[in-house]
Amino acid sequence: MSQTIAVAGKGGVGKTTLCGLLIRWLSAHGKGPILAVDADANSNLNEVLGVEMPVTLGEIREEVAGAEMAEVNPIPAGMSKADFMEYKFNSALEEEDDFDMLVMGRTQGKGCYCFVNGLLQTQMKKFSGNYKYIVVDNEAGMEHLSRGLLPEVDTILLVSDCSRRGIQAVGRIAALVKELGMKPKQMKLIINRAPEGELAEGIREEIRIQGLDLAGVIPQDPMVYQYDTEGKPTSLLPENSPSRKAFEKIVESLKL
Repeated sequence: MSQTIAVAGKGGVGKTTLCGLLIRWLSAHGKGPILAVDADANSNLNEVLGVEMPVTLGEIREEVAGAEMAEVNPIPAGMSKADFMEYKFNSALEEEDDFDMLVMGRTQGKGCYCFVNGLLQTQMKKFSGNYKYIVVDNEAGMEHLSRGLLPEVDTILLVSDCSRRGIQAVGRIAALVKELGMKPKQMKLIINRAPEGELAEGIREEIRIQGLDLAGVIPQDPMVYQYDTEGKPTSLLPENSPSRKAFEKIVESLKL
């Protein structure tokens, strides 16, 4: 049985960078095979991992939906639209040396992402039996949880910066997890980008108020900024990176 690890929190707190570091840690410790899932419509987990953006489920949906209006119909003669879509979905799985990757993407124009969310859920169920670990980088919010995209999750990592609003945001996610009857084996809070790796007492008090289980604190790390500005994959931070060292210590405590 595969283990699913979901990373959630409000936008801009470093969820995707930590997802990338987690996938690299699992790979380095022989925990494969691993499926990396970018479940954010604003996809950029591939950049953190240093891989080319694979075709997304949203792009496939748009191609099939507009096939009959295209100048050259991409669907081969004699093949149904459903069979062609299934064929294309199989090509959406990007295979790397250490992990495979599946990207939700988005549909064009306005409207909700309900349809493409459903596509991602179906593909995850189809592929899940082939992997020991599935790591899901969620969108900035609670939609994937509330819509049941991740009905079975073993570990939920709630990521926040060291602000009250960030703690309150993940507190709402934790409350929703309980409300939906999800029963992860562990749900832990990680505080990212803390000045000198320390938390003010007011933030520790907010964590207690929200009833969150703090797994650890990751310090503000200039190497993350440097790698990002130079276009380097932040999942490949060096061993002496303060954030990488702190995060790996946290991961080891999770006993994945």
